[in-house]
Amino acid sequence: MTARPTDAETGTLPAAEGANPPLADATPPADDTQDDLRVPPPASAVRPAAARRRRVVADLARGTAVIEAELKQLPPSPGVYRMLDVNGDAVYVGKARNLKKRVAAYAAPGKLAHRLLRMVAETETMEFVTTHTEVEALLLESNLIKRLKPRYNIRLLDDKSFPYILVTGDHDFPRAIKHRGARAQPGDYYGPFASAQAVARTLVALQRAFLLRNCSDSMFASRTRPCLQYQIKRCSGPCVARIDKEAYGALVGQAKDFLGGQSRAVQERLAAAMRASSDALDFEQAARLRDRVRALAHVQGHQDINVEGVEDADVIAAHQDAGQTCIQVFFFRGGGNYGNRAYFPGHDRNLEVGEVLAAFLGQFYDNKAPPRLILMSHEVPEQELIAEALAVRAGHAVELTCPQRGAKTKLVEHALANAREALGRRLAEGSSQRKLLEGVAAALGLEAPPRRIEVYDNSHIQGRDAYGCMIVAGPEGFVKAAYRKFLIRGAEKAGGEVDVGAGETAPEAFTPGDDYAMMREVLTRRFARALKEDPERQEGNWPDLVLIDGGQGQLAVAHGVLAELGIDDVALVGIAKGPDRDAGRERFFIAGRAPFQLEPRDPVLYFLQRLRDEAHRFAIGTHRAKRIKGLAGSMLDEVPGIGARRKRALLDHFGSAKAVSQAGLADLESVRGISHGVAKKIYDHFHANG
Repeated sequence: MTARPTDAETGTLPAAEGANPPLADATPPADDTQDDLRVPPPASAVRPAAARRRRVVADLARGTAVIEAELKQLPPSPGVYRMLDVNGDAVYVGKARNLKKRVAAYAAPGKLAHRLLRMVAETETMEFVTTHTEVEALLLESNLIKRLKPRYNIRLLDDKSFPYILVTGDHDFPRAIKHRGARAQPGDYYGPFASAQAVARTLVALQRAFLLRNCSDSMFASRTRPCLQYQIKRCSGPCVARIDKEAYGALVGQAKDFLGGQSRAVQERLAAAMRASSDALDFEQAARLRDRVRALAHVQGHQDINVEGVEDADVIAAHQDAGQTCIQVFFFRGGGNYGNRAYFPGHDRNLEVGEVLAAFLGQFYDNKAPPRLILMSHEVPEQELIAEALAVRAGHAVELTCPQRGAKTKLVEHALANAREALGRRLAEGSSQRKLLEGVAAALGLEAPPRRIEVYDNSHIQGRDAYGCMIVAGPEGFVKAAYRKFLIRGAEKAGGEVDVGAGETAPEAFTPGDDYAMMREVLTRRFARALKEDPERQEGNWPDLVLIDGGQGQLAVAHGVLAELGIDDVALVGIAKGPDRDAGRERFFIAGRAPFQLEPRDPVLYFLQRLRDEAHRFAIGTHRAKRIKGLAGSMLDEVPGIGARRKRALLDHFGSAKAVSQAGLADLESVRGISHGVAKKIYDHFHANG
């Protein structure tokens, strides 16, 4: 491979760089850094700008020296390289067929675009991993980008796992359930489905069409009469012997055929059986079969885009506009449409759609098996290499293709239309969001529109199960990955010592239900940690605006906390409900300014209400989950030495905690994983007064 210079117009690396060209900051640099670093600043530049430029040039020289030093010992072999900043965090991850030639391209600043110069300037050190082949390097690169999220790479920001349908294989009477995560449980997996709702619809149809059970094995073992599912004709009642093993197995086989792509054949067999029953004057059986046929027709009606010859395939289409990209993924399995999902990867606005799509493929399939066929809207760089890498990961051949005619082209066009519409909606929402943030700045007297807003709220019942919660919002809307919840420790400490996190100061004890003390603890923990982990505020995790759910008292507490920590440049605003807690009559509190209200129909008021309500929802939900968990606690939780695994074994064996409490010593010893000593401890715990 021959190293080629970077394109000065687009700022992208040569093709051998892989599918992950560097990414500029989401926030454009200040005007004084927009010019090429080699051009001296204008005479009118202010002193801070000139000093900043000199510092950047010095950093560039240092970064170039680091790269040149590494070149002396680099081998001409495939591998992956990482550029690390002063904190040891990866700013860029790349792969190369020839590490030495690839890294050498960064040692020539005169041939690099501005953002690549910035990347080199931030490089404090480099790390390398050699691989046997370029395919291995590509797979490792995708994995590292997903794990490290370097700021200059194209990044897949939302990569949640997909749900599957599992027909279990470890029971005489299998059940059909939703499954997400590792495939550790025996059985047959069908999917992926684009959403949990799609799985739920299909499961309901399976229950109606094939009468498969969905109850747990312990519930199955403890039933003495049919449950409600049997009464509403969604289960065949195997738990109470309303169907034998052979007949139930036939239903399971039909369900597997249906999920495996033979839905038409299954439907035709059921229809034939229905007609035969009708001809035999067995109208009751014919009616049952009719209901099953209708259930199958219903689920097929939701799989509205079906193409002859496309059994298992993913359709991936990308649309670019205004420097952003939307990628739509449609899932086809067994000839049926299992839904779609939209992605908005983070990347530099000057990158071509093919480059973004190539990076997306590597990261998207890093934790999921690709199908044999992937239909795409655009050709991608190194397409053959990516297909080979995906085949290695999947264990079978994978074809990447951009259809030009026929039915498959219609699938891609449909996905592309969805991508275009989704990106249009996102851009419209983003524009509205920016206007709202500008309005917030004007209403609250901020110097500039806030890029990160944090909102805090507490939730408890008379001091019990107390939590403080933080939600985050910015130009792209709510940033749910940044939400945080704080278990209030000071109230617990009032009744005894509590554990604290590493490096954290133990909170002062206070009376449970003291809202001011709760807010003080939450803000202290939040900003003390921020000062420790990001004192230079380089990671984008510091807020421009903090909203406190409360009035003058809560605001005074917040100011006190930040003053103690030496923080004086974060805007603090209290938002209190109006008289009678009426929405639209909220009062705002800012230090040095009289409390005020916004016009009832002001969009900024609605926006701030949404932020406050989201914080309230998150806090209430967190508190409620903690309270429900406590209510759902079992009497087994009180037995010393009984962890989750033993508790599960006991419940599976006896069916309930009450049955465990009534069991004899010999019965307890017969449970798998329960030794004589543990059984004696359990028995003594429940029979101490016997």
